[in-house]
Amino acid sequence: MAQPLVKKDDDRDDEMDYSPFMGIEKGAVLQEARVFNDPQLDARRCSQVITKLLYLLNQGEAFTKVEATEVFFSVTKLFQSKDIGLRRMVYLIIKELSPSADEVIIVTSSLMKDMNSRTDMYRANAIRVLCRITDGTLLTQIERYLKQAIVDKNPVVASAALVSGIHLLQTNPEIVKRWSNEVQEAVQSRAALVQFHALALLHQIRQNDRLAVSKLVTSLTKGSVRSPLAQCLLIRYTSQVIRESGISQTGDRPFYDYLESCLRHKAEMVIFEAARAITELNGVTTRELTPAITVLQLFLSSSKPVLRFAAVRTLNKVAMTHPMAVTNCNIDMESLISDQNKSIATLAITTLLKTGNESSIDRLMKQITNFMSDIADEFKIVVVEAIRSLCLKFPLKYRSLMNFLSNILREEGGFEYKKAIVDSIVILIRDIPDAKEGGLLHLCEFIEDCEFTYLSTQILHFLGNEGPKTSDPSKYIRYIYNRVILENATVRASAVSTLAKFGALVDSLKPRIFVLLKRCLFDSDDEVRDRATLYLNTLGGDGAVVETDEEVKEFLFGSLDVPLTNLETSLKNYEPSEEPFDIYSVPKEVKSQPLAEKKAPGKKPTGLSAPPVAPTSTVDAYERLLSSIPEFASYGKLFKSSAPVELTEAETEYAVNVVKHIFDSHIVFQYNCANTIPEQLLENVSVIVDASEAEEFSEVASKPLKSLPYDTPGQTFVAFERPEGVPAVGKFSNTLRFIVKEVDPSTGEAEDDGVEDEYQLEDLEVVSADYMLKVGVSNFRNAWESLEADCEKIDEYGLGPMEGLTEAVNAVISLLGMQPCEGTEVVPSNSRSHTCLLSGLYIGNVKVLVRLSFGVGGPKEVAMKLAVRSEDISVSDAIHEIVASG
Repeated sequence: MAQPLVKKDDDRDDEMDYSPFMGIEKGAVLQEARVFNDPQLDARRCSQVITKLLYLLNQGEAFTKVEATEVFFSVTKLFQSKDIGLRRMVYLIIKELSPSADEVIIVTSSLMKDMNSRTDMYRANAIRVLCRITDGTLLTQIERYLKQAIVDKNPVVASAALVSGIHLLQTNPEIVKRWSNEVQEAVQSRAALVQFHALALLHQIRQNDRLAVSKLVTSLTKGSVRSPLAQCLLIRYTSQVIRESGISQTGDRPFYDYLESCLRHKAEMVIFEAARAITELNGVTTRELTPAITVLQLFLSSSKPVLRFAAVRTLNKVAMTHPMAVTNCNIDMESLISDQNKSIATLAITTLLKTGNESSIDRLMKQITNFMSDIADEFKIVVVEAIRSLCLKFPLKYRSLMNFLSNILREEGGFEYKKAIVDSIVILIRDIPDAKEGGLLHLCEFIEDCEFTYLSTQILHFLGNEGPKTSDPSKYIRYIYNRVILENATVRASAVSTLAKFGALVDSLKPRIFVLLKRCLFDSDDEVRDRATLYLNTLGGDGAVVETDEEVKEFLFGSLDVPLTNLETSLKNYEPSEEPFDIYSVPKEVKSQPLAEKKAPGKKPTGLSAPPVAPTSTVDAYERLLSSIPEFASYGKLFKSSAPVELTEAETEYAVNVVKHIFDSHIVFQYNCANTIPEQLLENVSVIVDASEAEEFSEVASKPLKSLPYDTPGQTFVAFERPEGVPAVGKFSNTLRFIVKEVDPSTGEAEDDGVEDEYQLEDLEVVSADYMLKVGVSNFRNAWESLEADCEKIDEYGLGPMEGLTEAVNAVISLLGMQPCEGTEVVPSNSRSHTCLLSGLYIGNVKVLVRLSFGVGGPKEVAMKLAVRSEDISVSDAIHEIVASG
């Protein structure tokens, strides 16, 4: 039996939660369910047992088929009770048990009887249950009753039928679409919920027909909708029509005028929905925003917290794209900083930070200081990010904003909060040169009492990069060495590396650094000792004030030219031998994750991905394969091999993909072919390539495939010559040509005679990105500064209208074929400017670094500033030509 309900003891802690279902077990409840079989039903007792069963089901308790069937049959006996409350519980348990098709028939007659009952509550619930548990066959039998229910005078019944229609549309759309006339009639209902549900169902019926949706919205915007809920739906559908049809905001604009008229509705939800819809319109002008902003400004002073929250959240979003339009609301929002609801206060502050001007910053900072101690970390992070954006917007105010960040950095807080502050200070140091020394000192003071190892190591690394470049690097040494004395092994090791950077980059500090590093030789941790030994031996000079060799600086602190994942894989695959590990053998190309091979059901894999796919061996395998073919052996060292490009659709009789192999003055197309027809053997297989749309290429060699049996991949090659040093591009048409021979299924032998045949393949393009190898750098800033400024070229480009900065960033990365660095390919949501860093190796093994600065100008217009540095000025020019022509 179930344990008795726990009574709350007055002496216990008031914060404890007590559940009336505490300790109930499935076995005990199933025993209690026998009460359903009593001759004299106790309605109250039965309702309690059903409640427990529903609780178990909703907690994920699994009922076996036998248990569910027994409960279901027991519950059906409760239809003989006339108790309305019990009947409603019966409806709920039947819906949750979801009986199988052969059991449904047991309750169908009872439910159909209830559906035609004089008790409206029975009718509505019976409709819901029937539509939940019946299949399409039974649905056609009760369709007539459902149609009648949709236009029923009782709104509860009509709503039940309409909501059931919305659910049935997912499983039986053909049946529900036949109810259009009745649903159309229900849209004119005076009952608010009926009109709301009818409009939702009618829109879902027509949602795949854009013209029908447009006609529906046009007819309803003329004033036949009275329900505020339905009006909100209609506003959303109107916005959808405006978006999809791209209706101009000039001239006759009935849809926009309708949205504007809804701002004068008497229901607050309709007013807000219309205001939000106007603010989210694509290309909306400041003049069109004004009435919506005015309404939202009135909501800011409402006595209802939900209205204040809705208004300030919407204004917060508008401030990201139209900050000037929101400035009129600043006075009202300042009063919300002290709002009891911290979500409202946080949104008000972040909006003010986006719309504020230089003169209001100091006043805002005073208000925020008092506010920060009262809110949770998640809200604090939002405020910190807004302050960072404001500081970048008004760099002259960096002192007050940096001081604010350093003050809150010393206060209590979790890891994510502290990380957000540290990241903000680092970004400000990088982007505002005057803030460097003050910001570094703030970070030094923070690590004196930092409880997070990750943040301490990150700050020490950053300090090692930036500290030696300041006017007085020696003032940071004390903070760094304190970490060697006071911290855990991970931080100590990081501090040793940072000290070594100061020693390598600041010659006057080298004697002092040597003394400190020698003390580290006696550390208890082997990693700290090993680092100290390495740095003492490589810095040289025995601690004298001498200049550190450039090779030592590059070895210790230069950027790593190979991706860490490739290096890790190469080290794992290295077998100890007399020959030492060669770092130059590690592939420099960043390998993307291979896509899962598509397989047709019942077919064996075709193995089209050609030579081995392990990151360390792919390039070598291709190079060995090509050098073993006499026709291509003289082409020199292979620069790059592309990922396979599919030239056929999935499920076709022949599967072909191509790999592009790039050499200094040649390009070889490797066509990987597979025959998927068991009854055929292909012989003398070759690909005829038409290069009429690639004028700079001339075909110089080809190697056909002698035989291509079923399910045995093979390769055929075609080589082209191109001008050396020129990134020639073009389109190639491809035709698979072969002799097909029938194969006897019983013997597996092919006929002697064959028939010549051809199979048209997809076109293949050689693009500029094919001449760029993805090579990452571990420290972009150091790598950028190591390249000569004479080989830098900067220009600005208009990219035209785009959906957002993410689309622009991805388009340029795809065009250039370079490796994004430091996670800069990810654009923060709602950002109006972004910087992306790319690195790569251009054909001829020329190192290239690119800094892209994007900004949003007019409506969706994206502008880009492109800065390129490389080891050859002609390559920098070539990158600009690629972007200009792309």
